[in-house]
Amino acid sequence: MFRRVLVANRGEIAQRIIRACRELGIETVAVYSEADADAIYLRQADETICIGPAASARSYLDVPSIISAAEIADVEAIHPGYGFLAENAHFAAVCQSCKIEFIGPSPETIAAVGNKAQARAIAIAAGVPVVPGSDGTIPDEETALRVAQEIGYPVMVKASSGGGGRGMRIASNEPSLLNGLHSAKAEALAAFGDDTVYLEKFVEHPRHIEVQILGDKEGKIVSLGERDCSIQRRHQKLIEEAPSPALTSEMRARICAAAVKMAEASNYHNAGTVEFLLDQNGDFFFIEVNARIQVEHTVTELVTGIDLIKEQLRIAAGYPLRFTQDEVVVRGHAIECRINAEDPARDFQPSPGLVEAFVPPGGPGVRVDSHCYSGYRIPPNYDSMIGKLLVHRGSREEAIRTMLRALDEFVIEGPKTTIPILRDILDHSDFKTSVHDTGFVERYFGAHPAISPRELG
Repeated sequence: MFRRVLVANRGEIAQRIIRACRELGIETVAVYSEADADAIYLRQADETICIGPAASARSYLDVPSIISAAEIADVEAIHPGYGFLAENAHFAAVCQSCKIEFIGPSPETIAAVGNKAQARAIAIAAGVPVVPGSDGTIPDEETALRVAQEIGYPVMVKASSGGGGRGMRIASNEPSLLNGLHSAKAEALAAFGDDTVYLEKFVEHPRHIEVQILGDKEGKIVSLGERDCSIQRRHQKLIEEAPSPALTSEMRARICAAAVKMAEASNYHNAGTVEFLLDQNGDFFFIEVNARIQVEHTVTELVTGIDLIKEQLRIAAGYPLRFTQDEVVVRGHAIECRINAEDPARDFQPSPGLVEAFVPPGGPGVRVDSHCYSGYRIPPNYDSMIGKLLVHRGSREEAIRTMLRALDEFVIEGPKTTIPILRDILDHSDFKTSVHDTGFVERYFGAHPAISPRELG
């Protein structure tokens, strides 16, 4: 096992990794920006190194600074968490060249699955169902119009290197396709430095299902079941749950087998997620691979009892998987709510600043992963997620009731948070009866959800 690991991230995931390392007897080195100098998890690390100012480009995305910190601290491995450099094939390759273990997939795998058009080609070759679409990227307007005519409108333009909904446009006719093609390419170039796009048939009213996989360096891959991430706003997830209430046992077996097949075709090792869309007919289609640990990995941990961060560390250190597919058992139902410092009443505007009071809920079946505390100042420079509230109960109905209770108990004074809208979603009849889809939030709450004066207070 590793003796010393550098954590190349911040917030709750940095804290999560440090905790797992401490339980395995691994020393940790936490890097931080000037904006995170008061982060509570820095007290839990064995060593801390400031790597630059608040701007991500000059700190958490600065490869030379992170590698320098790793060499100064004499670490054997780097855990990238999620976001920032977690899916950066160049960073993984630099770690490799510096004889530092990157806790994640190989640079080659990250590059292959990180390009969505290439990942789609891998899926097709492996026999994994994909949404009807273009054969590779779209080089010009003429090709886009021809492919759209073949597969039928509505279609979706998607950036090859996209993520988080950027570089995506829905088109219902030729004029909107041409306009969407150019705007998607421009947005993709600005966001990812790559303006290549491809075309897919737009799946209407889908569920978003993702399968957690683990693979060791000996080629053994298992799935740890699926998560339903259909509650999202502008392609950003708000609530995740496991298992998915939309799947039958037979559908679950097929989608998990497809995820393993995709991982095998990608020569995948370490933790990853294979994502699918589920249509109203019960058919599923591959959309992408997330070559990293996910925010919602905790949902899977609750229903399987498997610590995914510890497994990542063991796999990166060269240990084989300690369990077989048959030994993975899903028990009960888990739900996760992302607690963001955002104002739902004002189109989810970020709400950084001083946390005057932070009192998390507790009780049976409740888990809170957060780096926040009373007196903490949320910086305006990073993602607005300040914590994750999870519950694990015997049934979905009980989990919903426990989550509503926990949200009511959660006290966060100072910044506005997503707690009010999360409560409204969980209490909605469509969510309770599981007839919702990825358009649920926009359809029922819109850009400015109706929130009572009591909740605004």
